[in-house]
Amino acid sequence: MDFLSSNSLTMMEKSMGFLWTKQAAILDNIANAETPNYKAKVVTFEESFRDKLDAAMSSQTPRKSAAKVLEEQELYVTEPEESTRMDGNGVNVTEQSAEMVRNSYQLQYVMSAISSDLSTLRTAIRGQ
Repeated sequence: MDFLSSNSLTMMEKSMGFLWTKQAAILDNIANAETPNYKAKVVTFEESFRDKLDAAMSSQTPRKSAAKVLEEQELYVTEPEESTRMDGNGVNVTEQSAEMVRNSYQLQYVMSAISSDLSTLRTAIRGQ
């Protein structure tokens, strides 16, 4: 199996894209915390991905179906209608700040996992 096109590496790549997009949305939310009628952005990926992956795993060819789901999965940036303040702004800065820290740790973990896998591959190529 080709390591660079494996489902594991593709999943880590998609996770990195999701976390990066989520970080950008959180930063936009914090930057617009004082903008009247601004609705906080929410990035979703996991819920629809989990449902599609479960369906793929129960198909006749689970590995190929899972690879297809991984390649086709999209990120969704939504703006909920709820607002937390009288000016219509939907940003809770404390909540967004805590989410940003959590997301940063997740980004570090995924980058570390990718680095570790590529380091293992590099070692195998060098024959050491």
